[in-house]
Amino acid sequence: MVDCVLTMRHVFVETNWIFDYAAPAYRKGLDAVELLARAGRGELMLHLPALCITEARNSMPSRYQPEADAETLRGFLSWARNTGRLTADHTETTLRAVDQLDAFVLSELKRLPETLDTLRSRRNLEVFALNDAMLERAVNLAFTDLWLKPFDQSVLAAVLVRARELWNAGERDLCFCELDRDLQPWDRRNQRRASLADLYDEARVWVYEDFTLTKPVRPAGWPANPVQET
Repeated sequence: MVDCVLTMRHVFVETNWIFDYAAPAYRKGLDAVELLARAGRGELMLHLPALCITEARNSMPSRYQPEADAETLRGFLSWARNTGRLTADHTETTLRAVDQLDAFVLSELKRLPETLDTLRSRRNLEVFALNDAMLERAVNLAFTDLWLKPFDQSVLAAVLVRARELWNAGERDLCFCELDRDLQPWDRRNQRRASLADLYDEARVWVYEDFTLTKPVRPAGWPANPVQET
């Protein structure tokens, strides 16, 4: 369900937001959870390309599998007990905690499909599919010097085209929360990446590096000289 409200702040998010929002409880990103809560309170509108749901559904089970960490901890505990660094009681108590962690994460991952399905009905969250214009834009991006992975090309195309649609509909507060360096318009030294930054500027989309919508600070009145549609 989507609430269309003019003059609202429009915030694009992608797979990294899902990773933080839908992660097992002890690994959730509170800023990601709060961003959806802000949308629910009517403070902003979230826009999520549907292909990000597919990526999250496919990759999150392996991303958050507890087995490797649990086996490392069990190996350490066995060594610590055998070398006298931990008592038998301390070792058994910690092992029970590791077992609880293992069971908890697996239980959370079983609920992942349901968690993702509920996103479609959240207030002020638009989960949108790629349209023909977005697919064409993704093809065109493949011939630029951005050197993006195919999935990133599709996400970028979706954001740029949907932002143009919103701008043409009268919306003026457009931004993108992007944690992936490949899609950030600055490099590791915080230098502007002109080839990517120009695309965001043309689309009137301000890019934030987190989900708090605070960094980097957007200049007052940005964009000062928006490009006119022809």
